[in-house]
Amino acid sequence: MKAALMRVAAMIGLVVALSAAGVVAAPSTPATAEVTIDNFSFSPAELKVAVGTTVTWTNRDDIPHTVVSTDKVFKSKVLDSEEKYSFTFTTAGSYAYFCSIHPKMTAKVIVQ
Repeated sequence: MKAALMRVAAMIGLVVALSAAGVVAAPSTPATAEVTIDNFSFSPAELKVAVGTTVTWTNRDDIPHTVVSTDKVFKSKVLDSEEKYSFTFTTAGSYAYFCSIHPKMTAKVIVQ
C-alpha cells in the first residue's frame, strides 16, 4: 500500500512539473462570445474572436430577425424575441453578416 501511494505521489509530482514547464496543458474551456440583437442593430457591430470560438446571437428586440453571413457560411432561422443562434468559427477570416428581414442591419465577425 505504501509503495502504491509513493508511486501515485511521484506521478502527481511529474504531472505538476510538466504542467509548470508547459509540456502538459490543462484542459481549456471552449471560447465563447455574445452578440445582442436590439433596436435594429447587432452589438457589437464588429467582434474579434479566436479560431474555435462559438458566437451566440440573442434577439432582444420585439420583432423577428435573422443572422446570415454574406458568403453563406452560416444562416439562422428566424429568431423571435429572446431566441438564440450559435455558430462556431473554425477558420480564420472576416465574416460579414446581416439580417435578411432587415438588410440594412449589418455587422462583422473577425476570426484570428
